[in-house]
Amino acid sequence: MTPLPPGSTIGILGGGQLGRMLALAAARLGLKTHTYGACPEDPAGQVATRHTSAAYDDHAALEAFGADVDALTYEWESIPVATVEAAASGMADARVAPNIEALKTAQDRFLEKSFLRDTGLTTADFAPVDSRADLDAALAKMGGRGVLKTRRDGYDGKGQAMIRGGTDADAAWDRLGGVPLILEALIDFTREVSVVAARGHDGTVAPFPLTENDHRHHILHASRAPASGDDGRAGETARAILSALDYVGVIGVEFFDTDEGLLVNEIAPRVHNSGHWTMDAGCTDQFEQHIRAVAGWPLGDVVPVHAVAMTNLIGEDALAWESRTPAPGERLHLYGKTDVRPGRKMGHVNRILG
Repeated sequence: MTPLPPGSTIGILGGGQLGRMLALAAARLGLKTHTYGACPEDPAGQVATRHTSAAYDDHAALEAFGADVDALTYEWESIPVATVEAAASGMADARVAPNIEALKTAQDRFLEKSFLRDTGLTTADFAPVDSRADLDAALAKMGGRGVLKTRRDGYDGKGQAMIRGGTDADAAWDRLGGVPLILEALIDFTREVSVVAARGHDGTVAPFPLTENDHRHHILHASRAPASGDDGRAGETARAILSALDYVGVIGVEFFDTDEGLLVNEIAPRVHNSGHWTMDAGCTDQFEQHIRAVAGWPLGDVVPVHAVAMTNLIGEDALAWESRTPAPGERLHLYGKTDVRPGRKMGHVNRILG
């Protein structure tokens, strides 16, 4: 595919912080951005060349948006497929990355897990659940324990319930029943790790080093990279996923690190929170890497000069900005959000470790 020249416009569906950081990265490369989101003051729209504020089912607005961009991407995996298709229909050349099939796969946990198994990768045991009888049967196979999740739209712990015995199954079904579900086996793991990787239009794959993650209340609290024990297996797993999906752009792949090895937990077809450390690591950061891939440019260097610890600023954590004098080696990144809510990601701090 012909690389887009500087001055071209990258369309970004979604107005959140990931779109904001993508727009900033594009600007450094001399590329324009047009973002699309629900609110006029979306974080991405604050820094983009142009911002459209309209509903995600407004086909006329989406077609007009598509007509104004040279390549199209998205910043969150729950974007409706119909939204992407409507925007692409307005483009002279429907250049969409990552592709829509990758988006469809990642939006449904059962399709995602099935794809990973079909690719030859190891995951936790899982089973679709469409009735209480399905749930009872799946629990019987998994020793009476598991995590019940909605197949679609769950994130940061939303749309899931832990079942360890007793009346947990009744409570989980009462809370989540009525929509397509999946039961996943509980996994004993030593830590949670992830890898962020990119694939270009020419099939080149570039994985960043392994990242170790700390979650609190089901939300990513902190990441540290490069993580210890990186033997390249996570990067090779990402390579297999990217190739199987014929994927272009950056992807996040999350793993459980167990005594038997790495189990793939889930994939995210976008730049990833656990890759924010790359912004201050002295290599090409994940946002520039994604823009490079979408624009058809060569991928950048993924070997960090520095080890970095990233800490998310969640909710009121961000209110200390006025007294937060960065220590040597600290970099503060705020997302331009004014509505502070519990559990909302407001920014992050990268601390260079050496």
